[in-house]
Amino acid sequence: MTNETIKQQLSEHFPATTEWEEPYGMLTFSVPAGDNLEVLQYLYNNESMQFQFLTDLTGIHYPDRTGEELCVVYHLHNLVENVRIRMKCYVSVANPDIHSATSVFSGANWMERETYDFFGINFQGHPDLRRILNVDEMDYFPMRKEYPMEDPTRMDKDDEMFGR
Repeated sequence: MTNETIKQQLSEHFPATTEWEEPYGMLTFSVPAGDNLEVLQYLYNNESMQFQFLTDLTGIHYPDRTGEELCVVYHLHNLVENVRIRMKCYVSVANPDIHSATSVFSGANWMERETYDFFGINFQGHPDLRRILNVDEMDYFPMRKEYPMEDPTRMDKDDEMFGR
């Protein structure tokens, strides 16, 4: 199984698949957020694909991508052929909804809860979507790039303090 054969099969079954890349040899592609569950089921159930291990699921915040500020990233592994792929789905901050992958991968449960907790991505159909590490009273999502990293008024971070 090569990246080219995976790309060919996915392009035939899901023509909306875009942004094909191969950073460090790992096939990476984007799928519309509404198709994520259908593509994951295809990758899991198809006899020639067999991506039946969800290595990781996380989020990324791209504040400069208007209408696609949040990204859900799935890392999948075919244990038989020892092949890994990366699938991305973009959603907007205004409507951060995507289908839950828990019906395909039960291990996605806690990964989706963590992604919700830190990025605010709503996984529709998740059996128990609530905060997992942060307190329930938080009204923001800490991994979004929506606030300055440091207080600009702090004097101890001034270059003069470091001999510059």
